[in-house]
Amino acid sequence: MGQYKKFWFLLVAVLIGAFSILGYYGFEIYREAPPIPKQYVTEQGEPVITHDNILHGQTAWQTTGGMQLGSVWGHGAYQAPDWTADWLHRELTNWLDIVANQEYGKNFADLNDDQQTILKSRLTKEYRGSKVDENGTVVLSANRLAAMDKTAQYYISLYGDDPATKATREHFAMKDNTLPSLEARQDLAKFFFWTAWTASAERPNTHATYTNNWPHEPLINNVPTPENVIWSIASIVFLIAGIGFVVWIWSFKRREDEKDPISPEVDPLTKLQLTPSQKALGKYLFTVLALFFVQVNLGAVVAHYTVEGQEFYGLDISQYLPYSLVRTWHIQAALFWIAMAFLAGGLFLAPIINGGKDPKYQKLGVDVLFWALVVLVVGSFTGSYLAIAHIIPEEWSFLFGHQGYEFIDLGRFWQAVKFAGILFWLVLMLRGTVNAFKQPGDKNLLALFFASVIAIGLFYGPALFYGEHTHLSVMEYWRWWVVHLWVEGFFEVFSVAALSFIFVSLG
Repeated sequence: MGQYKKFWFLLVAVLIGAFSILGYYGFEIYREAPPIPKQYVTEQGEPVITHDNILHGQTAWQTTGGMQLGSVWGHGAYQAPDWTADWLHRELTNWLDIVANQEYGKNFADLNDDQQTILKSRLTKEYRGSKVDENGTVVLSANRLAAMDKTAQYYISLYGDDPATKATREHFAMKDNTLPSLEARQDLAKFFFWTAWTASAERPNTHATYTNNWPHEPLINNVPTPENVIWSIASIVFLIAGIGFVVWIWSFKRREDEKDPISPEVDPLTKLQLTPSQKALGKYLFTVLALFFVQVNLGAVVAHYTVEGQEFYGLDISQYLPYSLVRTWHIQAALFWIAMAFLAGGLFLAPIINGGKDPKYQKLGVDVLFWALVVLVVGSFTGSYLAIAHIIPEEWSFLFGHQGYEFIDLGRFWQAVKFAGILFWLVLMLRGTVNAFKQPGDKNLLALFFASVIAIGLFYGPALFYGEHTHLSVMEYWRWWVVHLWVEGFFEVFSVAALSFIFVSLG
């Protein structure tokens, strides 16, 4: 470690602290996840919605593209609305109109201020006071059931091909018959209702809902809690303070200014003699460019959907290339070309680190990995199409089609193939670089590079830690790990370490 010993200890301390916090709050997410009641019943005890209805509705939502078509709990695309917030507001206004007509013979909007205040007070009490009893049951009033039924009919119509909601589908860039099965649409509505119930019912022994008063809904006093305000301000203060501390350390604690670097007379890269495995990486780069081209053009189609809804310059493409599918391909193409570029970059560096030589069978490994990536891209894109078009059976959709979660859309089978490919890349990288530790010289930068490679190889694993019916809160936790720790954080660490190493090695 030498002169960098204290920095390594600091890095380890930061990692231990960070992952301890992640682990603690991960445990809290499992413990505090909003409940999925065994059943919702009428005041007479008759079942209306069951636990299985909600889980099947979640599956139905995933087969439509899930987070690529609107959002749930604020997570997803925004061409269509957030279905949680949309359902909640529609159900609340339906309840107010139903009760207003029962008691005053007119719609809520036509009542005077005193009458409206009375009804809103009753509305807030009923919705925020909804509780799960010791048997896992929630009792719903007759008025709420009527409001729910009216709201559900809207969604059943919207996700079908009812002409009454045709214009709305165009505004939301939804294809006709987004969800062909009537039973699936009915359970989809029940799933949306459950997400809205968690956003309106207060968590036991608190004055905030299970979603911490999200979304903003004044009709039932869903407004930011004091904790929301305090921690929002605190996070900004901590961010600015942290940046200021780093700048202070850098500006005032340096012993001397850095000397200007001296450029070599000859570009070191021109001295490289490419190995067979490095030459084999040409097809990776071609594929990266092809995927980038595809991503950009799919992005143009996604953007155009906001203009014409279901059409592309007058052509109705929504029935063949619906918004949710194009957006899925757009995001996945980006992830694939970025990942492939970094994998190729690592494989290019490996022989350099290994003293300019390929380990045995390295070129074969590079070729096998490339064709595995091609199969992955084609297979996952095809699976997404078959799922959203409802060509494959619903029970196969999560496995081979579309998981429904933004950035991790590809079916679980293809996700496993992707992870296997990353692990294979990890093996190729390690066998091509481990010998460098035997060479004389400072190993600090090499150790950082080595650790980054291992992190990239392993940190896609949490994407496999949830299933088709995993609770949304828990799924979001593991999705966050993959999106932020793997895609963003460790790719950045790897790129910095890799580029630094190549310049040091060739200098």
